[in-house]
Amino acid sequence: MDKKRAMTSVDLAALVGELREYTGAVVDKAYLYGDDFVRLKMRDYDRGRIELVIETGDPKRAHVAVPEYVPDAPGRPPNFAMMLRNRIAGANFEGVEQYGFDRILTFRFEREDATTLIVAELFGDGNVAVMNEDREVIDCLDTVRLTSRTVAPGSQYDYPDERFSPLDCDYEAFAAKMAQSDTDLVRTLATQLNFGGLYAEELCTRAGVEKTVDIAEATEAHYEALFGALERLREPILEGRTEPRLYEDDERVVDATPLPLEEHEAAGYVATAFESFNGAIDEYFHRLETESDEPKATGDDGPDFQSEIEKYERIIEQQEGAIEAYDEQADEEQQKAESLYGNYDLVDEICSTIRGARDEGVPWDEIEATFETGAEQGIEAAEAVVSIAAAEGTVTIDLGEGHIELDPFVGVEKNADRLYTEAKRVREKKEGAQAAIEDTRENLADVKRRREEWENEDGDEEPDDDGEAFETDYTAMASVPVRYDEKWFERFRWFRTSDGFLVLGGRNADQNEELVKKYMDPSDRFFHAQAHGAPVTILKATEPDEPARDVDIPDRSKREAAQFAVSYSSVWKDGKFEGDVYEVGADQVSKTPESGEYIEKGSFVIRGDREYYRDVAVGVAVGITCEPDTRVVGGPPSAIEPITETSIRLEPGQYAQNDIAKRLYRTFRERFEDTSFVRKIASADRIQEFCPPGGSRMIDE
Repeated sequence: MDKKRAMTSVDLAALVGELREYTGAVVDKAYLYGDDFVRLKMRDYDRGRIELVIETGDPKRAHVAVPEYVPDAPGRPPNFAMMLRNRIAGANFEGVEQYGFDRILTFRFEREDATTLIVAELFGDGNVAVMNEDREVIDCLDTVRLTSRTVAPGSQYDYPDERFSPLDCDYEAFAAKMAQSDTDLVRTLATQLNFGGLYAEELCTRAGVEKTVDIAEATEAHYEALFGALERLREPILEGRTEPRLYEDDERVVDATPLPLEEHEAAGYVATAFESFNGAIDEYFHRLETESDEPKATGDDGPDFQSEIEKYERIIEQQEGAIEAYDEQADEEQQKAESLYGNYDLVDEICSTIRGARDEGVPWDEIEATFETGAEQGIEAAEAVVSIAAAEGTVTIDLGEGHIELDPFVGVEKNADRLYTEAKRVREKKEGAQAAIEDTRENLADVKRRREEWENEDGDEEPDDDGEAFETDYTAMASVPVRYDEKWFERFRWFRTSDGFLVLGGRNADQNEELVKKYMDPSDRFFHAQAHGAPVTILKATEPDEPARDVDIPDRSKREAAQFAVSYSSVWKDGKFEGDVYEVGADQVSKTPESGEYIEKGSFVIRGDREYYRDVAVGVAVGITCEPDTRVVGGPPSAIEPITETSIRLEPGQYAQNDIAKRLYRTFRERFEDTSFVRKIASADRIQEFCPPGGSRMIDE
């Protein structure tokens, strides 16, 4: 079975109820990693720190994560994160809703000055849209413009057409939907009923029907069996009575489900019980990200036994918590049953009173009012009544040890039997969890044994015959160490030439002025494209912290500076592939115009002879370096490609600056095994800083 890469509609239906338990939490900060991972850091008086994560790329998920699984905050918050902070910092989390049976969640945040809705689309290409209470889009991760719907800043948010929901349909709607198909039972459940392949097969297995029966040959008995299986599957999900499982194959995760699945058990997957589905799905996606196709190693120290040990210890802790919760729940249900028998006459009087009143046609609200009056008069039976639920036909009582819900039409014995049965069911769940924890303890012992055997082996490795050092393949590493120290000049455009010289370029008129006035030394070289709106480009002869001195700058570095100057000019924006560039000395650049003339901000007067570079080809490569530090770099391909672990060349094209940055980010994530590393150092916003203004495309597209 392929590992699950996205949460299903069933998953989200089971998760929504658990996420609502965090209602009232206060938002501290919002973060964006890359262009598809949103993290909301919240706090709650009782629970403490809460980390809500939404990922819309690969994988697609939304859940609360344990703090240990949350990546470190990125160095500079991108614009989307800053917008979120401005909107919801200090706001209360007021709940979440699933849109029909779609993979769409809408989170609601309330603050005195504004209501903010965050919609997570966990289907297709994925998206996160931030809206006001009127559903006007404030911002979104991706702009969507289709004939059927639009998601763009300033537009009215449009949900997709709602799909058929098998979680709230009756038998007639179910049978009618099935009959519309022209394929077999399992494919109809997967597509027409929107269950997907796994749950479609699960329903067939639970119903005891052959999956490949053609719809044209299906009988009412088939439909009734399948609908019965559907009801048994959906009831615990809708009522919040989940029994979450994490499934593994050869100690690698394959799925996390809100209920035990017979399909997974038949496949021989190892199941681990969890107290909550949120906990199971959090563990699943953490393991999915950290597990690689080969055994993990930490540098030269061999297999990472410690990570495996910590994993099993963490699972055991969760299983022990689940067992403790099962104990408490079972004891509570049994105590309620015993309390009914211990107050038999009192409970029987309450039930008999309600039955008699209903037989006489007395409305539920009048019955409730009668009990309230009796309680005021001190009647013991009436005082025990907490509330009446007319829609369900039940009464809730309190006999001094907590609330008990009764069906007044079945008598004391059957109500008590129901509670005893529930206590028995919970204890059976506890027995299953105890068996699971024993399996986990065996796995833990096995890892410790393997670690001991490995440590006792002779770990000396023979040196390489030719004495050459091996290059590290960072793209294949499961965990790439981050080594990043932000430099002051990174707010400008910049790159280092093939010979190591620093080149700086202005992003706007203010930076053009600043570069010339503050950072251009007498020995530096000034480059400018022969085009309107071109940035100032300075080739530094010495490092910024070194005293200026005459240096012989190689022609290769000068030509790279010239290519840099033309690539980030209006030549690229106009879709041209070459342009002219001139070079002058620092002493030829002046802000003083000729008498009677005026120069604009960011412009300069050039005096004396200029050295021209004719028909310079535009060209930019953007890449990621891993040694000696980890960062995004960009500039002329001849200077960038040799120093990067991986890089992508750009040329003028059809994609806007922010769109090409997102494409580059996604491509880099595909190239690195450690996708979290790419998130940390190469967000789309940071990549965009190295993309030329105007449209671009990747050359190898």
